[in-house]
Amino acid sequence: MADRQEPYFSWPRTVTPALTTATLRATPEDFVVEELMPYTLTGAGEHLWVKLRKRGYNTEQVAKQLARTAGVTRREVGYAGMKDRHAITVQWFSLLLTGRPDPDWGSLPEGMTVVESTRHSRKLKTGALAGNRFIIVLHDCLGDRDAVLRRGEEIRTQGVPNYFGEQRFGHGGGNVVAARAMFAGSGNVRDRKQGGIYLSAARSLVFNEVLAQRVAAGTWDQAVDGDAMILNGSRSFFVPESIDDTIRRRLIEGDIHPSGPLWGRGDLPTKSVVRELEATVAGEHADLVRGLEAAGLEQERRALRVIPQELNVTWLDATTLSLTFVLPPGSYATMLLRELADYRDAAAVAWGEGST
Repeated sequence: MADRQEPYFSWPRTVTPALTTATLRATPEDFVVEELMPYTLTGAGEHLWVKLRKRGYNTEQVAKQLARTAGVTRREVGYAGMKDRHAITVQWFSLLLTGRPDPDWGSLPEGMTVVESTRHSRKLKTGALAGNRFIIVLHDCLGDRDAVLRRGEEIRTQGVPNYFGEQRFGHGGGNVVAARAMFAGSGNVRDRKQGGIYLSAARSLVFNEVLAQRVAAGTWDQAVDGDAMILNGSRSFFVPESIDDTIRRRLIEGDIHPSGPLWGRGDLPTKSVVRELEATVAGEHADLVRGLEAAGLEQERRALRVIPQELNVTWLDATTLSLTFVLPPGSYATMLLRELADYRDAAAVAWGEGST
């Protein structure tokens, strides 16, 4: 909380200590993610949608390369979300090609491969995903193999805390430091996009701090008096008059989840002890809260838990663990992994980015 030091915080797990130690991303092939689209493309229109497999590049690098190859500006390239360069990712991009033929993608550099392409009437916008499918392999695992499998079964139904991942906060938590400087008027913000990254980091920190308190109290997956319950897969929420059997049943079924604040202007919708907790956390980060309100952001909510779909946890051998699962947009695979393993991120260490 307030006495923790910048730049990066370590929030509590639901199970301590972790059931195994492991190595993550010994190679990019150990972390595979594929975007799932929420609708079918029309096959006609001025926007060319490209499904691209990449290795060794981040999303922005690919977007710039596609723009150069197609002879369009970077602003005419869209994508749904950022993907790590230390992975194998299959990701969609759109390019505005009004009155122009499809480019020849044969000149793309090694590590970028167009899997398919089709036309559509609209640009691909940020967040326009049904979810992400992950295939992850953990190496050098040391722990109780049966306990890990049992924990996987618990996660399948109970879910995990829906923390924002360390990527949101930048190398060493630098995005939060930059947000504080920006709000104080002493930061150097190049453009609106960079400012948006800092705003997101500040918002994410306040949310994670609230969630951390709920995890510590054991209420992150429970309905508490005064909770704002968010509908699964939606931004809509409601505050029940009481926590009755219907609310408990819907919670168990995964139809609703307790939520936490994505800070902005306006009153907290929560009541009672939940409102007190959220207001206390906001007070401990008053500079971030004031900055988010001044930036014009409005109060929103995010689920405190996420339940993975199609989760499969399998031991490939005595020390190698395989996980496959699907998460909704905005949820982080690394936050699921940390509920099973205390892992060392080999790629991040190699690139000087720290580790979990």
